[in-house]
Amino acid sequence: MSHNLWVVFRRELSSYFATPIAYVFIIIFLFLSGIFTFYLGNFFLRGQSDLLPFFSFHPWLYLFLIPALAMRLWAEERKSSTIELLLTLPITITDAVLGKFLAAWIFTAIALILTFPIWISVNYLGNPDNAVIFAGYLGSFLMAGAFLSIGSCMSAVTKNQVIAFVITVVVCLAFILSGFPMVLDFFSGWLPQVVIETISSFSFLTHFSAISKGVIDLRDILFFFSLMAFWLFATAILIEMKKAD
Repeated sequence: MSHNLWVVFRRELSSYFATPIAYVFIIIFLFLSGIFTFYLGNFFLRGQSDLLPFFSFHPWLYLFLIPALAMRLWAEERKSSTIELLLTLPITITDAVLGKFLAAWIFTAIALILTFPIWISVNYLGNPDNAVIFAGYLGSFLMAGAFLSIGSCMSAVTKNQVIAFVITVVVCLAFILSGFPMVLDFFSGWLPQVVIETISSFSFLTHFSAISKGVIDLRDILFFFSLMAFWLFATAILIEMKKAD
């Protein structure tokens, strides 16, 4: 990590904890994780010592919580006009984009790590396959990065954080639903099979579900990293265009 990238990363990460945003996000995330796992996920009724109910709700948790976290990445800078000041500093746009993204991603990782009592509870109540649970955490972390990269790009599009939030939710929802049979059936009547298979391959659920079940396939990992690279590159292009204005 370059010095300038580290400076941006440290500035952004510390800014989360300088306001109530970090604590509210973490509390809501932990509360909903517990509710979805032990109540809506019927953890005790299933009679299985695993965390599948915990991870199965993550895409839907992230659908609203991650855009709420990401909407401020660039929209706030543009609204307050501090983006001009940021871009005049001796840092590259790549450093700025990656620094902001990594800070948000690590912050999300902190929230994810703080769910460890759920992991401990499962081990206390039974004998789960901890390798599978670790894979689930890895998949959740990668999926959160994909959500954040989309949110970063959408935040760079507009000065309005609410608009950035809504657009991010819509785009992320499209990635979640792209593997649903209902969606694929809609396209099957008028698109070639190869196009339908391509649409299905972009589903977050398809790639995340495989990892959360302990099947760590390099293709699933590459999918999330490729998605992050694409959206962060798009973010950099948008910021470069703003700089040229």
